[in-house]
Amino acid sequence: MSDEREPRTSWTFLTQHARVLLMISRDADVRLRDLAAMCGMTERAARAIVTDLEKAGYLTHSRHGRRNRYQVVRGTYFRHPAEGHHEIAGLLALFADLAPDAGHQPATTTGDHHDEHP
Repeated sequence: MSDEREPRTSWTFLTQHARVLLMISRDADVRLRDLAAMCGMTERAARAIVTDLEKAGYLTHSRHGRRNRYQVVRGTYFRHPAEGHHEIAGLLALFADLAPDAGHQPATTTGDHHDEHP
């Protein structure tokens, strides 16, 4: 009998919430359908995560015509006590060298939070 075991799950180091926030930090004008495709999830799941991030104060959005423009809120910290003394800006900076899609602007940051929903 072999001691080799199959992996229990196909987990990754980043959560879907972290992945969505990273994608938005790279492209403030990303469409939800494109965000969902890049993250390998449904558009409905992407919308729910964006809503979670907004309600928790990590993200805001404003309307520009028919499109949303997202902003990552500066000065926000990780939620878990083990990392809670670190700003999420460090995580975003770690992955900042991964270029956004051509033709899109990177997300801006703000210290303000608005209770807007996608």
